[in-house]
Amino acid sequence: METDKSGPARREPEGGRLTVVGQAVWTTVGVYAVLAALGAAVGWGLGPLADWLVTLPWAPLQGPAELVGTVPAGVLPAVGAVAGLVLGLVAQHEQLTLRLSGDRLVLASEGREREFSRAAVAVAFLDRKQLVLLGHDGGELVRQGCELAPGRVADAFAAHGFAWADADPYEAEFRRWVPGAPGLPEGANAVLAARRKPLEKNGPADGDARELREELGRLGVVVRDVKRRQYWRSHGRPGGPGLPSDG
Repeated sequence: METDKSGPARREPEGGRLTVVGQAVWTTVGVYAVLAALGAAVGWGLGPLADWLVTLPWAPLQGPAELVGTVPAGVLPAVGAVAGLVLGLVAQHEQLTLRLSGDRLVLASEGREREFSRAAVAVAFLDRKQLVLLGHDGGELVRQGCELAPGRVADAFAAHGFAWADADPYEAEFRRWVPGAPGLPEGANAVLAARRKPLEKNGPADGDARELREELGRLGVVVRDVKRRQYWRSHGRPGGPGLPSDG
């Protein structure tokens, strides 16, 4: 198995091997180190802060401050460092890892794996910090947050024979959604209206926003979020502009 965690993916020899593209090791170690150091610094500062708060009768959180003041000085930095490491583990769990072979792609993140055959993927590209796979009808197979280096991702897809684009081939078709926008399939306006609330409050990563994106896909609508505004286009035309046909 060929594992790429530090540089561009190498082109696999005839016969096919697996390529894994994940976060570079030095980046992961650096994140853990920074978060642990920040946690320790916060823990170190809590003791003096608690001691100061208990001298101010009008200050809030007097009870918690008194409790923190009873903790031995060396314990709080250690607890903070452990908390930083736990936060690093959570962040690592959410990072995207790609596994590509000659006819298969697996996306792994948050303990979940999604698999796509090369034949089903018409084209792949990066839209800002998101990896997008389009099917042959122009619809999105997946839109996944991706912090990996763009060059590494593009090289890996090309090395395994997946079609790769530098930009969305349907970019010009997106229109900003406004309530009651004409041209949408039946029911799509209602879904977009429902999606606007969690999108504006929590952003595209919100669970409801993701679920409603999938519902729009079933209705034949692709939605793209820019600064928490929704832009849409319809799909359902096999072999659309810039996309190879199944043959």
